[in-house]
Order: sequence, then structure tokens, then C-alpha cells
Amino acid sequence: MENIKHIIESLLFVAEEPLTVDRIKSILSQAETAEIRSAAADLAAEYEERQGGFYLDEVAGGYQIRTRPEYTEWIKKLIQPKPLRLSKPALETLVIIAYKQPIIRSDIEHIRGVDCGGVLRVLLERKLIRVLGRKEIAGRPLIYATTKRFLEIFDLKSLRDLPTPKEIEELGAAANERTTTPMLDTAATSETLLESSGGIEAAGERIEETESPGTGPAEDEPARDTLRTAENDREPETDADDPDQPIEKSS
Repeated sequence: MENIKHIIESLLFVAEEPLTVDRIKSILSQAETAEIRSAAADLAAEYEERQGGFYLDEVAGGYQIRTRPEYTEWIKKLIQPKPLRLSKPALETLVIIAYKQPIIRSDIEHIRGVDCGGVLRVLLERKLIRVLGRKEIAGRPLIYATTKRFLEIFDLKSLRDLPTPKEIEELGAAANERTTTPMLDTAATSETLLESSGGIEAAGERIEETESPGTGPAEDEPARDTLRTAENDREPETDADDPDQPIEKSS
């Protein structure tokens, strides 16, 4: 197909999210999959050779043009982005979902030892997790998984690119050398994910850890890609002001 590389480049330039090969193919109906991949590879090579202000990144199962991290300082002065704020409980819950998905709320709470209703709501609002459906057991609880937005934020091509247990263990050991209080595995993994998201600053957004959940930007939109989002189809949630309270054990 003539000029396919330039056509793909223009699509990537105007796209607000990573474009998958299938999405590009749906627009360029005459192009073959191999032809699209080859054109994307040529673009990436051109950008790397030029070493300009942006590059082509493979993220969230697709392609996205991103500005280079070394120019973040100047980009932030222009657009003044608001960081994505997540509390430590929210990050730890996100880690559990990322590694254990698909997973239901009771399993998350069993691992963390505290109620996670409010934290799950925060993650849904920030489009980092989604609802896959309901598990066919008593009570038919909701099943949670991460989203493509999660992959995009943490600069991951797929879930296979998540830090390995060995990397998490090494980071946890390094962190324990700096503190007398042992860190939870989920905390160490959260720190690893935060480090892996450094490149997102180039796209005008960064992850920031806060003291309490629910303090993110007011303009966050409701979660999308969820099944049955009506209020009567949601699981009971805790008080939004105290989403991380201990679970009461029944006698």
C-alpha cells in the first residue's frame, strides 16, 4: 500500500491512546498485518536515528508516539499536568489485582487483611481496573482485572512485562536496608511499578503517591469498560472518607 508509513504516522499523531494493529487495519482495510508492523518498525527506527523530541513506543498492546523523558521539565512548564494520585493502599490493591487477576473482592481483602471497597472504587474511577463480570458462586461477586489504561500508565506492552518476583524481591531487600520495618511484598511491588512508569511523564502525566485515597484530580471521569455499572449492580462500598478500614470478623 502506497504511503502506508506516513498514513500510520498521521494516525498515531492524532490518536489519544495507543493504536493496536487491528485498529489500524480496520482503517487501512487494504493493508496486511505484516505490512503495518513493518511500517511501524520503520517509523520507530527513523525516530531513533533522528534522536528528536519524540519516539514510537509499543505500549498497552499497540503503538503510541511519546515525547522523550529528558524533555519532561520543559513539557511540564507548557501543559502543567496534574499527576495521577494514588495512596499506598490503592497501589497495593492495584498490585494484587495486576498479579492475581481475574480476582474477586473477598480474595483481595484476604490478602490485604482490610476492607477494600473504597479503594476499588477509586481504582475504577481512575480507569486502572475494570469489571469482567460476576463469578458464579454464592453472592455472584464482581470479578476485577486491570485495563489497557493501566498498561499505558505504567509503560507496559502487556501484563507479561510486569516486574518479576526476583526483581520485586531485590527491590524489597534494598528497601529493607533503608528501614527497620520490613516492607510488604505488595509495597515493594508498588514501588517497582512506580519506577517503571517514569516514562509517562513524557506524555504529560506521572504517578504520585499520596497519604490517603480519593484525593486525586477532581476531573476524573467515571470508569468505563465495566459491566452493569448501575448503582444497584455494584458491591457495597465503605465510607469514601475511610476506604481502608479493618474487616470485622464474625463470631
